[in-house]
Amino acid sequence: MITGEPVLHHTATLVTEFDEDLRTLVTDMLETIDAANGAGLAAPQVGVGLRVFIWNMANDDGVAPRGHIINPSVTTSRIPQERPDPEHEREGCLSVPGESFPLKRAAQAHVIGTDLDGNRIEFDATGWFARCMQHEYDHLNGTLYVDRLDERQSKKARKAIRANGWGKPGHRWLPGVDEDPFGHDADAVGDDEGEDEAM
Repeated sequence: MITGEPVLHHTATLVTEFDEDLRTLVTDMLETIDAANGAGLAAPQVGVGLRVFIWNMANDDGVAPRGHIINPSVTTSRIPQERPDPEHEREGCLSVPGESFPLKRAAQAHVIGTDLDGNRIEFDATGWFARCMQHEYDHLNGTLYVDRLDERQSKKARKAIRANGWGKPGHRWLPGVDEDPFGHDADAVGDDEGEDEAM
């Protein structure tokens, strides 16, 4: 789903049924993230308004590089107030395909939720993995990373969205079928350096 679809701009619903449909959703999301060469994916990005996200990102935090979390909460360290580095803090999003903009994020994130069987998951994320956790959690709250940009970058993002004709329902791209708008090399995705990673 591309920005403008209502599901991307509303708070997702808590998962209450840990059933086969939920397992199918997570499996489909993992297949989608592979096809999209992405680092993270939230259920609203595939049109499902549930509090689920997945990741496919190596990290230095002892967390499996590929995973899922249901009904997560994410708390962070303080977000620095200085301007983001335009080269090393660029963020991309599968719902704003082909674009990237610098955004300051917290360096650490504490993540709590459950797995598909309702077992508790809890871990601390740092660096680009922490950025991924924040990005995906924002999706569950109806926020895209472009909504968090400073005034200058926000103006650029709005211009790009208008130029692409987005911002209203009916626009999407199909990973694995349509051309990758980020021009990813599939072998390059999932490392923890992550600059300009699509999530």
